[in-house]
Amino acid sequence: MSTSRRHPLLAALVAAAAALAGLAALMTAGPARGAVPPAPGWNLQWSDDFTGANGSLPSAANWQVDTGHGYPGGPGNWGTGEIQNYTSSPSNLSVDGNGNLRITPLRDGAGNWTSARIETKRADFKAPAGGTLRIEGRIQMPNVTGDAALGYWPAFWALGSPYRGNYWNWPAIGEFDIMENVNGLNSVWGVLHCGVNPGGPCNETSGLANSRACPGASCQSAFHTYRFEWDRAVTPNQLRWYVDDQLFHSVSEDRFDAGTWNNMTSHAGYFILLNVAIGGAFPDALAGKTPTAATVPGRPMLVDYVAVWTKGGGGTNPPDPTDPPSGSATLNLRSGGGLGDAAAAASSATLSSAGGANHDGTPHNPQTFTSAGITRKYTGGATEFDLFVDAGSTVANGQQVRVSYDRTGDGTWDRTETFNYFATDPVAGYEHYNQGKGLKSSTGSHGDLVNGKVRVEVWNAIGNGASTVGTGNQSFVRIPFG
Repeated sequence: MSTSRRHPLLAALVAAAAALAGLAALMTAGPARGAVPPAPGWNLQWSDDFTGANGSLPSAANWQVDTGHGYPGGPGNWGTGEIQNYTSSPSNLSVDGNGNLRITPLRDGAGNWTSARIETKRADFKAPAGGTLRIEGRIQMPNVTGDAALGYWPAFWALGSPYRGNYWNWPAIGEFDIMENVNGLNSVWGVLHCGVNPGGPCNETSGLANSRACPGASCQSAFHTYRFEWDRAVTPNQLRWYVDDQLFHSVSEDRFDAGTWNNMTSHAGYFILLNVAIGGAFPDALAGKTPTAATVPGRPMLVDYVAVWTKGGGGTNPPDPTDPPSGSATLNLRSGGGLGDAAAAASSATLSSAGGANHDGTPHNPQTFTSAGITRKYTGGATEFDLFVDAGSTVANGQQVRVSYDRTGDGTWDRTETFNYFATDPVAGYEHYNQGKGLKSSTGSHGDLVNGKVRVEVWNAIGNGASTVGTGNQSFVRIPFG
């Protein structure tokens, strides 16, 4: 998904590493180590070292398997143009009996490619307040180079939890590409995606990237350790990328506006992904249309372990007293009328029929969601939202949302924003209603929230039938407060 220039210090780094090449090769090459290595000074939060019988799937308690060409309701070809069909077949996805996970892209006689992609069940990996998060994997990229590798796209990465169940809020929710590689090049890319697409503070769709050759042995011929750190123990906060303990990319909080940084760091956390794609925007950008007739199938990515550690901040993620109850500027609509983080399972709430009347701009039997006790600074931005709505086969239904802010919790709504209604189509299936419809009206002004309250009201403004709005991890409002 990303492209990159080569690290300006690459030559110096490689030269400095040359004296240690033999030692580096010994450290990186070889089979699975058999256990997640100790990390002195760090607290292990989660790990998988992929034990199990040859041909079995990875732990269902730790991982969920993505299948097909995209998430249900999400962008096609996983949003990147890749061509493979992801499956849960052991031929594409299995442990090897020696402590490694194997993700193997295959091509059938008709030229169709299959591969595998998995993501952690947990989606709360986050640096503790005042501490540091470390996500690490020991991986051997597919051992294929040259023309035979054209289109191979292995990756070890993480996505912000609000992406689950939404699939259209990228890149604002954040993406950390810990290890990316394409076309069998002896190079690891580390990339940050954020903000808006195209352009924005993360230069989308390329992202903020850097790359370097793997130390000692090539990326394809040996195992290497790829690590990402999110450091909240320093000011400004720092994001760092390493290969075999060598820093090759870093991004500082102070290069972003507060809203962009909060959108990618203030939600519940991240989930981790492992996959091998075939073709798509990134490999094509460097080699033309891929794969080609010369591309060879059957070369797996091997993963020895994936582990998550923290240090400092008590080793946990205690709530920040200046954050809303969800710990985030992104407030998900929750079953029961609350606003919180995205950890809750997907569900829905019914929106009453407008009864053929016109309730444009005036809530009519709304579903109401509230959050209180919020103390945050106004960033100068604007309210954003993405509501997952469906009117089934009902013709001419229109859902509408009003967002209100009580800055001090005294019962007075100091700022109220009513957005133009969204005319759903008469085809069963959810659609995305967001702030792009524009403001219909607003009253009052924004200011800092001090023990304040946010209210979200959703109703049918027009039409003659009921509708539904997704709750849990389906719909959210992002408030302009940091």
